[in-house]
Amino acid sequence: MSRSRSRKTVRLSRSLGLALTPKAQRYFEKRPYGPGEHGRARRRSESDYAVRLKEKQRLRAQYGIREAQMRLAFNEARRQPGMTGENLVELLERRLDALVLRAGFGRTIAQARQTVVHRHVLVDGKIVDRPSYRVKPGQVIQIKPSSQTKDPFQVAAAGSHRDVLPDVPEYLDVQLEKLQATLVRTPKRAEVPVVCDVQMVVEHYSR
Repeated sequence: MSRSRSRKTVRLSRSLGLALTPKAQRYFEKRPYGPGEHGRARRRSESDYAVRLKEKQRLRAQYGIREAQMRLAFNEARRQPGMTGENLVELLERRLDALVLRAGFGRTIAQARQTVVHRHVLVDGKIVDRPSYRVKPGQVIQIKPSSQTKDPFQVAAAGSHRDVLPDVPEYLDVQLEKLQATLVRTPKRAEVPVVCDVQMVVEHYSR
């Protein structure tokens, strides 16, 4: 990640009140309050619209997707049976870049996306270079053998990213030393390590 992109991500993290990268997390630990001379002051209450908008932005930022992609996923989630908010998170979590991150093959969602785009990832033995590819239960994700010897993936295989990532969720079976993971079943909202009030997101898009 370039320095300018890193700074941009930290600024976004500050505005959303959510650490999106390890660097942003370190910033929050150092300065657990808002920026500027009024950062320690009591913040004004936000409108209902602002609260719903921020929750939508928080969810979108954690997956690093564009607004158009988010709305498409929401419309699909709304057509499915069950609760729309839970359906939405489950659909987003099955993105290939999200599962590459959960497996520990990357340190951030941007790094996981770059890994996919640069054609380092196999799904059931075939190269997939679309971060939005939706993995099906039973499919196997693996860093391709010719890439496994590269330094970033050697670091990942050693478990060096696990100190900044949540525990591997139960819907993933990960063999980190082989840089391989299997989506065992469809993720459930309660298991997905994202910070978001999904009902607020549903209300935002349903207004």
